[in-house]
Amino acid sequence: MPACAFSMVEELTKSHVHMKDPEFVKKTIQQMTTDGHEKLQVVADFDRTLSKFTNKGKVCSTCHNVLEESKVMPDFYKEKAKVLRDTYYPIELNHDLTIQEKTPKMIEWYQKSHDLFTQCQLTKTDIEHIVRDSSAYLRDGCQWFIDHLHNLEIPLLIFSAGIGDIIEEVIKQQSYMYDNMKIVSNYMDFDNTGKMVGFKGEIIHIYNKNENAIHSSDYFERLNHRDNILLLGDSLGDLHMVEGAEVTNLLKIGFLNQKVKESLDLYKEKFDVVIVEDESLDVVNGITKAILNIPSQQ
Repeated sequence: MPACAFSMVEELTKSHVHMKDPEFVKKTIQQMTTDGHEKLQVVADFDRTLSKFTNKGKVCSTCHNVLEESKVMPDFYKEKAKVLRDTYYPIELNHDLTIQEKTPKMIEWYQKSHDLFTQCQLTKTDIEHIVRDSSAYLRDGCQWFIDHLHNLEIPLLIFSAGIGDIIEEVIKQQSYMYDNMKIVSNYMDFDNTGKMVGFKGEIIHIYNKNENAIHSSDYFERLNHRDNILLLGDSLGDLHMVEGAEVTNLLKIGFLNQKVKESLDLYKEKFDVVIVEDESLDVVNGITKAILNIPSQQ
């Protein structure tokens, strides 16, 4: 691909960025730029999408396993949670299995994990300390991304199969929770003494992001004038996050963090832009700057 094809987004010419159809990507960005920020909304996964996969060579924690590494959590929790992760995570990563085959196993994993959390009698204060001491980090450049979406009142929906309370705490500690942001995730339920007693509502797992209440609410309906969507995810299940939304232009950006050789062709087939082993939001920010007509040096 000639470099001039993406003079508007230099980051798309990098060797770790892959596209099946560069011309489609170019035309979509140009159309979004022409339409302006009033037509734009962003829908993003959290774990290993807005947050890092690795930091300084070490694998970072997801929302769920920040609990496993915490001194606050009892040993019985850490032992059982590790067994669950070692059992079910390979199933999630296995591209030889269909989503239909994986889904019952994902539900089992989440149910067992949530039951295990409930036995630990966590408090809201515990969550704050657990996150502060964890290895969960927002990607480099995430602050810029969040700030500029807020400045232009562009809605940011964070749709996660993780734990909403932990996502909020990570963002509050490392960035800022603005009023243009909405998080849809698994939220803990606390009693009137502040002790965790379970989880609210239906389980959100990696493969049912198109079935959650957000899709039967008026969220996307209220934003139907914002029919240009940037979708950010790191798994194939994330592709379903915008089902039910009014869409004229959709750009699907995927982060491929591991098993690159085995997964790249599949990711290129499903995502319009695939970013390989990059712990920043530089490529996303480059695209965003082009759409918002912000000079690249800012």
